Amino acid sequence: MARFDSFVVFAEMRTGSNLLEAALNSLDGVTCHGEAFNLVLIGYPNRTDLLGVTMAERDADPLVLWKAIKAQDGLNGCRYFHDHDPRMLAVFVDDPKCAKIVLTRNPIESYVSLMIARATGQWKLGDAKHRKASKARFDAEEFEAHLEELQGFQVTLQNALQRSGQTAFYIDYEDAQSVELLNGIAKWLGVETRLEELPDSLKVQNPEPLEAKVSNFPGMEASLARLDRFNLSKTPNFEPRRGPGVPGFIASEAGLLYMPMRPAMDAPIRDWLARLGPLEESFSQKTLRQWKRRHPGHRSFTVLRHPLMRAHLAFSAVLNWDNMLETRAVLRQSYKLPIPPEGDAIAPEAYAEALIAFLGWLKSNLANQTSLPVNALWATQSAQLQGIAQFALPDMLLREERLTEDLAYLARSAGIEAPEFGQADSDTAPIKLADFWTPDLEAAARETYTRDMMQFGFGPWKA
Repeated sequence: MARFDSFVVFAEMRTGSNLLEAALNSLDGVTCHGEAFNLVLIGYPNRTDLLGVTMAERDADPLVLWKAIKAQDGLNGCRYFHDHDPRMLAVFVDDPKCAKIVLTRNPIESYVSLMIARATGQWKLGDAKHRKASKARFDAEEFEAHLEELQGFQVTLQNALQRSGQTAFYIDYEDAQSVELLNGIAKWLGVETRLEELPDSLKVQNPEPLEAKVSNFPGMEASLARLDRFNLSKTPNFEPRRGPGVPGFIASEAGLLYMPMRPAMDAPIRDWLARLGPLEESFSQKTLRQWKRRHPGHRSFTVLRHPLMRAHLAFSAVLNWDNMLETRAVLRQSYKLPIPPEGDAIAPEAYAEALIAFLGWLKSNLANQTSLPVNALWATQSAQLQGIAQFALPDMLLREERLTEDLAYLARSAGIEAPEFGQADSDTAPIKLADFWTPDLEAAARETYTRDMMQFGFGPWKA
């Protein structure tokens, strides 16, 4: 039984996909049907149909064309770029009988080749005597956008293959010049024939080194030197994903929806919303969608709070809430945090040191390195927002320290006459953060919540 019944070549412009297609088409029983799902052409330029399927029919339902391709004799497939019909990506990836060939090229090489092709209008070369010469001018901003698109699609494709338990045959632009490697693709595809030489119908268009192909080469070198190719500045994130938390949302009949991130200022915001009209809570996703339909022009919001305040309130909950009994025991016994025995209150003078120890443990917990799960009370606001976004993004991210101004603006944007919000004390813990704040606490919070500090631009906490 054949391993594959179709194939797709994932590639991009100027990566050598024409040459790879020519090589595949030189194998008996293998046919690559060009860029079958390119939005501006069908298969090849100046064609109105492919295998009897018109562009209009393909655009209405791309599966019509894909079924026609697969129905041909032998092993059939096409080339697919990141900007081709997005409906087809899942079709290819979800089919383990469809072989995936991933063709890549150094992105700066492909970018320069693309610039030259655009300048000359020459996209293929069959004979060197017809070659049109030109130099590319490097544009740093354009290249960075080009690079981001290519890398983004490669990550999406790789993740999709990993999730489905599949792998692809990866080949580089220069490797595509190797008969031995092309024959390796043939063997992997389950094709019996082999190539004896490269197809002679196409030639490499711009074989010169980059220095000879770029008019502002020194400027390009300087621009590329500042690119973080290895993403050294990335903040690793191993925190488990969170759900949207829809049952905790609070809606007012006036058309405002509060999406809280725990620990939240529920009481004062709930009171403010209630003054606008009756409240509705305990939603399911279905009932919340119904509420949204009943309230055209609705506005949703959540409230960001300083990570140090979040950690302080979370730690206070750990120390005082009855349902945190087991958590206290684990933190005390397994992680040696200075948490007093059950029934004893922590001494105010010992609180700052204990909170610093808790923040140190939190850093490991958020990295999924502890036995306790990440509780919503101390999860990052970045992760909570990503969870909320699985259902709907909030219209506004309000800041706790300026809720009076932000809520007034939110109400005006929805055309609502709203009462003034009296700024409440956000610190509901028995021991107040303002009484023991130190620079060491600030540094510990910044170390633990690096991503939130960067994402939301938090400065030092202010009482």
